[in-house]
Amino acid sequence: MPARAMNLIHDDRLFPANEALRDIARRLYNEIRELPLISPHGHTQAAWFAKNEAFPDPAKLLVQPDHYVFRMLYSQGISLDDLEIGVEKMKDPRRVWRIFAENYYLFRGTPTRMWLDYAFQELFGLEERLSAATADLYFDVISERLRTPEFRPRALYERFRLEVLATTDSPLDTLEDHKAVREGDWKVRGVTPRILPTFRPDPVVDPEYAGFQENVAKLGQMTGEDATTWDGYLRALRRTRERFKALGCTATDHGHPTARTADLERAEAARVFEKVMTKRADAADEELFRAQMLTEMARMSVEDGLVMQPHPGAFRNHNRQIYEQYGRDMGADIPMPTDYVTALRPLLDLFGNEKNYTLILFTLDETTYSRELAPLAGHYPCLRLGPPWWFHDSPEGMLRFREQVTETAGFYNTVGFNDDTRAFLSIPARHDVARRMDCVWLARLVAEHRLEEDEALEVARDLAYNLVRKAYKL
Repeated sequence: MPARAMNLIHDDRLFPANEALRDIARRLYNEIRELPLISPHGHTQAAWFAKNEAFPDPAKLLVQPDHYVFRMLYSQGISLDDLEIGVEKMKDPRRVWRIFAENYYLFRGTPTRMWLDYAFQELFGLEERLSAATADLYFDVISERLRTPEFRPRALYERFRLEVLATTDSPLDTLEDHKAVREGDWKVRGVTPRILPTFRPDPVVDPEYAGFQENVAKLGQMTGEDATTWDGYLRALRRTRERFKALGCTATDHGHPTARTADLERAEAARVFEKVMTKRADAADEELFRAQMLTEMARMSVEDGLVMQPHPGAFRNHNRQIYEQYGRDMGADIPMPTDYVTALRPLLDLFGNEKNYTLILFTLDETTYSRELAPLAGHYPCLRLGPPWWFHDSPEGMLRFREQVTETAGFYNTVGFNDDTRAFLSIPARHDVARRMDCVWLARLVAEHRLEEDEALEVARDLAYNLVRKAYKL
């Protein structure tokens, strides 16, 4: 059936079918929908804003960087080569776009479909559903828009009402693009935009990371420290954090496979470090080293105030063939069971009651919400719960999160929302979904006479804006 002319997104999308609940949710949402966006954790690129160059084409912008998109296509047998994934300059972006359009039906019922339809309608004015029949129309309209000044990265930053946008950066990054933004003449309402780096030390704290030993050596060169020794290595990390903090960084990010922490004596920590540096470590040694490094990162956060964000629970790069051919982050990270209660105990024994320490916990293991995460965050002053991410940043996932954590941790031991995306144009859509679903949950509490509507409105504003500013020290 050919796509028919219509609105791609409905004004009442995601709101309850029950009229009374829908009316409450709508009222709450209308009060918060225009609040500025704060994106404290994501994977956009500072270079986009430093250079402010036009995005090249729809495929390069919307298909290639978004693992939500290409992992679904790959799951249906579409080659990543045909999608030109990992290619610096696409040979035939229109062909890639046509493949995407012909298979757009695969995204029915997914949050990806909502995010994309939002961008298609709200940004590009498209109202016919994407399909094989409309593929070229979409490609031409979007391409034309991308050539205009209104669709340059800086203009979109302003259009999205972004107040803060944090990137994710290797300790080996020079951060030159961040410096360029900070020192340039671009202003938003008279103020330099807050595009901030986030310290992601995985390349130099994970012995399984490709080139780990070489990365540590480079860290030493960049900081003027002898990073081949345990003490010099820790000094090099501290100096790098200082460099990030000088450019506005307020948070660290850690892609450890587990939440395990350790509290080793200095001599034992140095021994394990020497084993991983000389490639004599086995899998147990590597996990122990990562565990100790989470504790060392916490120690440094107590010192310098950077907010800490571990993202455990992902078996990263599960598809070995794809990893070997295309590298990291190709949509093959798979959720796995995660322990927090015993894993975090060594770290929390040391720093759980520190006033200058904030640890935001994320998970891909939803079974831990009510059993472990909410009780932990409902007790330790340093702990906050991050929002549902990756596989669970869907309407249903957001409701499951609220249902399982609110009774124990409340709203104020959570940190609002972050979009955690590489897909720049999806940022306002993702925040819109989160705001709608928070209002759906709050509407239920109002309808059940568990909250008054004025209280619900205050909570809605906090979840959309205030909590994230406070948690990330923004």
